[in-house]
Amino acid sequence: MEELSTLPSDVQEYLATISNEDRLEDCLELIKWMMEITGEQPKIWQKSIVGFGSYHYKYESGREGDWILTGFSSRKANLSVYIISGFNQHTDLLEQLGKHKTGASCLYIKNLNSIDTKVLKNIIRRSVEIMRTKY
Repeated sequence: MEELSTLPSDVQEYLATISNEDRLEDCLELIKWMMEITGEQPKIWQKSIVGFGSYHYKYESGREGDWILTGFSSRKANLSVYIISGFNQHTDLLEQLGKHKTGASCLYIKNLNSIDTKVLKNIIRRSVEIMRTKY
C-alpha cells in the first residue's frame, strides 16, 4: 500500500500489525480524515493509539499532562475512535450515526461500513473544535 510509506515509521509499524485487510483500510481512511480535520500528522501514543494533535491539561489536584485531540485504535472486536470532548455535545449526531457504543471518550464501531461516515466526520470535527476552544 503506497499510502503507508508516507506515514511516520511508528504509525507504519502499528498498521503493519493489523492483519485484517478491511480493518486496515478503515484505519487508513480514519488517518486521512483525521489529518484533514486536525491539520496534524499521526503519532503513536501509548503503543496502540494513533493520535492527532495534542492539548495540555491540568487538574485541580495539580496533576497535568498532554493528550491527543482525537485519534483511534484498532482493537480486537472494534475500532475505538477517541472523541475527547465527550459525548454530551454530540447526542444529535450520535442518533444519526448507526450502530455504536460509547465509553467515557471512546466511540466503539465495528467498521466504517456499519455507520454513516459523514456523521462520524462531523462528530470528530466538532470534538476537535471544542477541544481547541477549551484548551
